[in-house]
Amino acid sequence: MRNFSSYTEIIESGATDFITKPFEAGELKAKIKRIERERQIFGQLQDRNRDLKNAHERLRCTFKQAVGALASTVEMKDPYTAGHQRRVAHLAATLAAELGLSLEMADAIRMAGLVHDIGKISVPSEILTRPSRLPLLEMSLTRNHVMAGYEILKSIDFEWPVAQIALQHHERMDGSGYPQGLSGSAILLEARIIAVADVVEAMSSHRPYRAALGRVEAVDELSRNRALLYDAEVVDACLRLLTEKRYEFP
Repeated sequence: MRNFSSYTEIIESGATDFITKPFEAGELKAKIKRIERERQIFGQLQDRNRDLKNAHERLRCTFKQAVGALASTVEMKDPYTAGHQRRVAHLAATLAAELGLSLEMADAIRMAGLVHDIGKISVPSEILTRPSRLPLLEMSLTRNHVMAGYEILKSIDFEWPVAQIALQHHERMDGSGYPQGLSGSAILLEARIIAVADVVEAMSSHRPYRAALGRVEAVDELSRNRALLYDAEVVDACLRLLTEKRYEFP
């Protein structure tokens, strides 16, 4: 058995307490009672921490449900794009995983995807559902949905910059997008991911003014404009999903 020469050496060896010999029964009982009290306090703290975690998880779940309800408001106004935000959110989150991003960031991208077009609530229904190409003035009104969405979302205390992501999802790598004409790394990565998911979903689905263009056209659009309009790394990840892994919208 090892002999210890000092209090410091005993504690450094890993002990939390000790009794010197010879000892009295009263001293031993007192230490046992103190240890029991500390154990009870530790158990109470564990229970409280578990309760706090459960409350936080319930709050997150409620918040996500509220975001989903918010997303549904646009779908009720524009039946032709019903499900668009949810499909974009699903592909964008899948892209985030394909790029090796964290689960937290992928969840933030999914949430931003769910509300990226929320600003369309400000666009008249007759414009959203018109079965023909829009004239310049009405196209301008439609493009304003990103600013309207930003104004709606900026006051919500998201954990991630969801309002900025929604604002930037029509920006393009060469600066030709809107509303700010941002380019390259000035565009948030999350917005670059949603931009690609948005284009793929839009081309794969029917619109009032055209039939669905299909996956082949979407792949061609991404390939032609890789690094020009769309982030090259995000495009590569999306092409892998579409051509190698046969990704399908839910």
